[in-house]
Amino acid sequence: MSDFTGLAIAGRVATPADPDWDEARLAWNLAADQNPAAIAFVENADDVVKTVSFAAQNGLRVAGQGTGHGAGAMAPLDGTILVKTERMREIEVDPGARTARVGAGVLAMELGAAAAEHGLSFLPGSAPDVGVTGYTLGGGLSWLGRKFGFACNRVRAIELVSADGEQRTVDAGNDPDLFWALRGGGGSYAIVTALQLDLVPIADVYAGALLFPAEIGAEGIRAYRAWAEALPDEVTSIVRFIRPPDIPDVPEPLRNRAMLTVTATCIGGEEEGRAAIAPLLEIGEPIMSTFEQMPATGISHINMEPEHPVPGLGHHQVLTGIPDEAIDALVRVSGADSETPLLLTEVRHLGGALGRPDPDGGALSHIDAAYVVFSLGMPMVPELAEAIGGRLDAIDEALAPWAAEGGYFNFAERPQPADAILPPDVCTRLREVRQRCDPDALFRANHELALAG
Repeated sequence: MSDFTGLAIAGRVATPADPDWDEARLAWNLAADQNPAAIAFVENADDVVKTVSFAAQNGLRVAGQGTGHGAGAMAPLDGTILVKTERMREIEVDPGARTARVGAGVLAMELGAAAAEHGLSFLPGSAPDVGVTGYTLGGGLSWLGRKFGFACNRVRAIELVSADGEQRTVDAGNDPDLFWALRGGGGSYAIVTALQLDLVPIADVYAGALLFPAEIGAEGIRAYRAWAEALPDEVTSIVRFIRPPDIPDVPEPLRNRAMLTVTATCIGGEEEGRAAIAPLLEIGEPIMSTFEQMPATGISHINMEPEHPVPGLGHHQVLTGIPDEAIDALVRVSGADSETPLLLTEVRHLGGALGRPDPDGGALSHIDAAYVVFSLGMPMVPELAEAIGGRLDAIDEALAPWAAEGGYFNFAERPQPADAILPPDVCTRLREVRQRCDPDALFRANHELALAG
């Protein structure tokens, strides 16, 4: 065991010798069994400098973590100091410039609330307690995405600690290659300590979900497809099969009930929103509708995702489209009669600004696919893990004929190299950046990019 007495930081260094080690090493995803050499709960950038320098001097590696939503994709952390940034929660909003500076531990709901005080929003995703930094640098697929693109391409500057232990700020004019790599290319290049982001002038939206019995199956998904593919960029939506667990967080009438849901955000007023979702009511009589005009801070809650740590096993793929045959295949493995052990299988509509190359974008400029499918199971007891993994594989196989190349970093919840997710030309450039910025492979990350050669 390494001696960490020489690592003196303002925060805390936890080691396996500490009585609360098992609590300290937990990620938000409780299915991730993290066993690093030590954990640095850093409070500022200087703590990160000291940690990175200590690791380099002692033959250790470093991995950053904000919340650990995606911790299942991390390779084993042997010989690694895990840098938890959850204490770095500073937020500064400049309403005149429509920008925000956020520390690496800030949560989506915290930035949303701060921006909302000025009638602004960032580009929120489906989970209110996800970390802004990990979500954004991994891409940032937002409920406002078809209008504004990926959140990673709203980043104005990135404050970081590099492999040589130096504090730096990179942007379009200062190390543009590293700035490009960090926006959607993963975390194999530095430890980020803060982001400077552009906000959007969105104060409220018409958003919510329609919940139907899962038995409407293929007919409901076909109706959703026809509706979604005729929409303007102002509407971003998801259709999914879901069976909420029998837990107190779920309203009692919905517990353990198989449903088909359509969730959407419509930029604009209530009248425009009602008109946009009206065709969905032809699918059938919903069990429930939660659509309403709401503050932008409510967007991250409409998917009704868990808002506290839970165990999760997930998998995804991107699709060129969902023709009738693909819908039938999806229903067979995820529908009402499939006896799926999964919590959900969802199909997110891409396109719009998400599908158009951003000329100033980062490593994730766009996704050249029509939909992304994401499935998730919650192994509340270990015995469920095998059944969940098998069903994730079955969905992947069933939809393989319509799969597009690559994927999306933040939904890639199984360990796999970046080369399996990002296009070859992007990975070639990323590898060149890493070879220059971290030639000794000091940093570890989800979907780590191997060095050249």
